[in-house]
Amino acid sequence: MSDPGGVAGDQLRAFVERIERLEEEKKVISDDIKDVYAEAKGNGFDIKCLRRIISLRKKQPHEREEEEAVLDLYLQALDTSGSSAAT
Repeated sequence: MSDPGGVAGDQLRAFVERIERLEEEKKVISDDIKDVYAEAKGNGFDIKCLRRIISLRKKQPHEREEEEAVLDLYLQALDTSGSSAAT
């Protein structure tokens, strides 16, 4: 049934409630992930490295290769400009 403003109130309410439920699930999962990182840190693992590994594993091999190539290029450029600036 349509409300006076032309918005189906029941349908809108259902969407809002679904989103709220999913947001709560996302929060619980986020807390679980934080707990795993804390556990890994407690066992002596470097959290920055773990986060980097997770990030890299999400990417396709060609994306990683391209990113590494650009990073190498930038580092080379910095080395070149750094040595000429020092002289």
